[in-house]
Amino acid sequence: MQQLSGLATQRGASVTSIILIIIILGITAKLTVAIAPAQIGDYQLTKTLSAQLKEANDSKETAKQFVDRVNRQLSIDASYNTKAEDVFTFTDKKTGQLAIHKKYEVTNNFFKNVDIVNRFEGDIEMATAE
Repeated sequence: MQQLSGLATQRGASVTSIILIIIILGITAKLTVAIAPAQIGDYQLTKTLSAQLKEANDSKETAKQFVDRVNRQLSIDASYNTKAEDVFTFTDKKTGQLAIHKKYEVTNNFFKNVDIVNRFEGDIEMATAE
């Protein structure tokens, strides 16, 4: 009977590969925790802006009245510490046909001095506002 070498009889994963997998899973989890809240926040902000835009257009508000309306709503929502002027600009200021272009960024700390910057941009028009 022939003796098999140590490598031929080894089964399963080595300690190094298990540690490498754990490190990769940890980095992936940390990235998810850093990015997911910003994505959810952008979804909620877009939904809020769309609803406010629809109400403003339905009630024939001016651009200034719309900005005041959004600032009031953002001050109610505890998750936003920003002003409407920092988040969007108007692409159409006609009363009853307001349209905006949303553009802002969210910075989250990833590790020590490494930050993740999420940039969000998009148009919200009268036709797409819900």
